Amino acid sequence: MNNINAENKEINRYNHLNKYLKEKFGERTLKICIDGNFTCPNRDGTKGIGGCIFCSSKGSGDHIHKDSISNQVKNYFNSYKAERANKFIVYFQNYTNTYDTLENLKKKYNAALIDDRIVGLSVATRPDCINEEIAKLLKSYTDKYYVSVEIGLQTANEETGKLINRCYTNNDFTKAVEILNKFGIDVIPHIMVGLPNETHEDIQNTVKFINKHNIQGLKIHCCYIVKDTKLEEMYTEGKYIPLELDDYLNSCAYILTHISPNIIIHRVSGDAPKDLLVAPQWNFHKKWIINGLDKLMREKNLWQGMEYN
Repeated sequence: MNNINAENKEINRYNHLNKYLKEKFGERTLKICIDGNFTCPNRDGTKGIGGCIFCSSKGSGDHIHKDSISNQVKNYFNSYKAERANKFIVYFQNYTNTYDTLENLKKKYNAALIDDRIVGLSVATRPDCINEEIAKLLKSYTDKYYVSVEIGLQTANEETGKLINRCYTNNDFTKAVEILNKFGIDVIPHIMVGLPNETHEDIQNTVKFINKHNIQGLKIHCCYIVKDTKLEEMYTEGKYIPLELDDYLNSCAYILTHISPNIIIHRVSGDAPKDLLVAPQWNFHKKWIINGLDKLMREKNLWQGMEYN
């Protein structure tokens, strides 16, 4: 599936998730973000404490209102948000959503799948929290639901990995992708642009590393600073300077032009909570990012996968 042709370059510079879901399910399909009351092995002391240096105390799901899993789904369907579509994907977002016993994982996933309008189950996790038993459990839902797993990679630079306290390796990522491939579950890695001490060469190497794997989607995040994190301390002490918007857009364009044209792009920016964001201020303006990237790719005549090898 090439996302572009000579007559269509102005419309599809890269594979947008919304378009993919509409084609897959026949109509607009939205995500319901869920807090499953999980934690992470780099928070509870198993591998580390404090979590990743950029991650807030709520595990990067600060906009989700705490409640039981079923109530979160019910509240969504009782809100105006449910009027925007007829089909939905339940998305377990906060922390590590495969980090529990198989019994508890099944209870939590089942607690969310309570409405006939739900057509998919998406789970965000770490690569070191994927094994064959978990993959089998996720596979068991595929008879009825579209199932995908989002895996935080962030960077292929192992030294940066240590600095950001992710507490897993590139090899862990490779093993997780292989397991999920074995069970036919879509894999969506996260990569982060603007991490401390990283250069454009690191972006290049991360893209090369991603391209060695069989993945179906990709999320590109900007490294933003939120309150009460280690990254905020580094920023306050002058040890970290966030990217300017133009630098971020150029990095996104590089990533998109060098990955497979078949991959679905789930995000080109992360959304920081407005009450917690410290910097960069341009992260407040999602349209600046999306429109700026579209403008850049249009003016330079760039499209997804054009440099993919």
